[in-house]
Amino acid sequence: MDEALRVRGLTKTYGQRRAADGVSFHADAGRITAVLGRNGAGKTTTLECCTGLRTPDAGEIVVLGRPRTRANDPWLREHVGVMVQQGGLPMAPRARQVLQHVASLHRHPADLDSLVGALSLADVMDTPVRHLSGGQRQRLAVACALVGRPRLAFLDEPSSGVDPHARRDAWELLRTHRDGGAAVVLTTHHIAEAEELADHVVILDGGHVVAAGSVPELAHGHTLTLAALADPARAAGVVARFAPCQVSADGVVTALLPHADVATTHELAGALAAAGESGARFTLARRTLESV
Repeated sequence: MDEALRVRGLTKTYGQRRAADGVSFHADAGRITAVLGRNGAGKTTTLECCTGLRTPDAGEIVVLGRPRTRANDPWLREHVGVMVQQGGLPMAPRARQVLQHVASLHRHPADLDSLVGALSLADVMDTPVRHLSGGQRQRLAVACALVGRPRLAFLDEPSSGVDPHARRDAWELLRTHRDGGAAVVLTTHHIAEAEELADHVVILDGGHVVAAGSVPELAHGHTLTLAALADPARAAGVVARFAPCQVSADGVVTALLPHADVATTHELAGALAAAGESGARFTLARRTLESV
């Protein structure tokens, strides 16, 4: 599989805060890569460095086989689409004028009517950008990022403020773009969006990559919760024979079971009963990307 983006050891510091601290990951052509993390995790800083909007302090960024050494690279402008989280659109022109102008910068732009229709923007194309809703501006920014048929598209929070129906329209457009062989790298706070779209997920926390893989790989296993225990420490000792566990301050035991088949759960329940915990509340839940 062709590698569209490679990031190695990316570091970016603002004052005393290190927003990106040795970030390393990759994104492949024909796949959607979702970068997740809470506010301040380093998602936007990482994407801004990858797109040339910010200069990293250290590290290597290779975009479509070319080192990202400067922001104003004409070849990359032709082959990379960018949507920033906020701003980036002129406010005075009408939406149609903005999209037509961006399309004119590319030799082989996408069909504008099809793109506008896919993003449910047809009714607002003659509206000045300043009068669009936040969600409409987001969709227009997505259209501007994709109108050049980029081989790699960076989208920072593309569905922020977008209603559920329009969000699903945008998802379908991104899938179509991916299926055409392009790479899409997006940040999102919507876990459902990542679960629906992402072929590969990168999770950032404190400027570090703390996990990466497909959704099934990351969400493998089941979460076990034991409550109403006679002796939480004793119950934890039983559970520890099956998987690492922890005991909360209120005496609840939790663990991640790699397997939750009938034989395993029957053996675990029997061991707990033999230890005097037959009255425990026993809950198993399949892990989700949100729990990860």
